[in-house]
Amino acid sequence: MKFPFFLIVFLSLLLSCNSNTEKKSTELNLENLDTQGHRGCRGLLPENTIPGFLKALDLGVTTLEMDVVITKDSLVLVSHEPWFSHEIATDPTGRLIESDDEKDHKIFEMTYEQTQAYDVGSRKHERFPEQQKMELTKPLLSDVIKAAEAHAKETSRPLPYYNIETKSTPKGDNVFHPEPHVFSDLLAGVLKDENILDRAYVQSFDPRTLQYIHKNYPEVKLVLLVENINGAGANLSNLGFTPEVYSPNYKLVNEELVSFCKQKDMKLIPWTVNEKGEMEELISLGVDGLITDYPNRFNELKEKF
Repeated sequence: MKFPFFLIVFLSLLLSCNSNTEKKSTELNLENLDTQGHRGCRGLLPENTIPGFLKALDLGVTTLEMDVVITKDSLVLVSHEPWFSHEIATDPTGRLIESDDEKDHKIFEMTYEQTQAYDVGSRKHERFPEQQKMELTKPLLSDVIKAAEAHAKETSRPLPYYNIETKSTPKGDNVFHPEPHVFSDLLAGVLKDENILDRAYVQSFDPRTLQYIHKNYPEVKLVLLVENINGAGANLSNLGFTPEVYSPNYKLVNEELVSFCKQKDMKLIPWTVNEKGEMEELISLGVDGLITDYPNRFNELKEKF
């Protein structure tokens, strides 16, 4: 039985398109990618707030990425800075905090109750014009976890993972935060109390907190954050062990780094990737995940394929 020539051409083109699509999807590894909502979904809702984290879950992220600091009464508060930032905060009198005095509003010198007098969601964020504004306060880590777990169950989605950064530096010890062992013990206590040790990652630029947790809480998975150009080998040598995840600024990712991480059996998850073209390029290189302010853009990229 002979097929018309035009039908043969059509079928060939169709098979070719399907093959290319399948190849592209395989190359991009879209289904297995760990998509992490940076500070919730900072591009869309105020950062490190419960509404932002719940929105990120609705957008399908695998992991909620966040930062924590410690209050005067030793509670673990979700905040990127250990003070109230001039970019997002309004003080208890309604005054916009300025860059010159933001470090005077140190969270380590405030009780949790005192932190709740600051609004961190109403102020316009110049770098994120799409961000929806609402009156919000900085939440306790335990409250974020409770809300996220409940929301996941209510919406019948898989329970999320948590990627939690300890905001610490040697110069900040006992000024902006407690010493690493105290900070780490407080954080680990919350993870245990909320029963998420098996889904928690602790990340830091500060090797000291990772080293302490590695020794004292071996069940906790660790992430080395990197923004220097020393190279992965030197950074791991400084850390003293191989963490589960290597997390550099996305601009530092290249084929050599991807290969290095695979050899070390270490996941590579760069931050903070907000443009779809950059997402596609990094996924094609073979990264294991992406941290983004815009989980919706990843969804748009996914729909493309």
